[in-house]
Amino acid sequence: MSSNTLIKYCPNYYKITEFEFFEDDYISYRLVTFYKDYVCNIEKFDVEDLKRATAIDKVISKYIDDYTFRNEMKRELVHIKVKSTVSNILKVIIDNIIKIFDKYEIDSTRKIYISRWI
Repeated sequence: MSSNTLIKYCPNYYKITEFEFFEDDYISYRLVTFYKDYVCNIEKFDVEDLKRATAIDKVISKYIDDYTFRNEMKRELVHIKVKSTVSNILKVIIDNIIKIFDKYEIDSTRKIYISRWI
């Protein structure tokens, strides 16, 4: 994918690839690696891959910016299971990461706090 197309679909690319995490933060390292591997190897004309690239760009950007989401992602990532018969493991992992984000968005918007004045 050309750099112009990449920035069009993944506006947070440089923010994500230049993210500095702690040396022992293996999960962040793997997430950024998955992101780079997926985004840099998609075909320009595959609409599903471009949608997935835009979604994973949004998810990893949220992971960098939101401490609460980062902790939730770290808790949920250990539960991802990939069957050995799958031909594209990276795509399955990316889909699961996006599902974790969607679940987090739904759960976090449902928590509405009603304050009472005493």
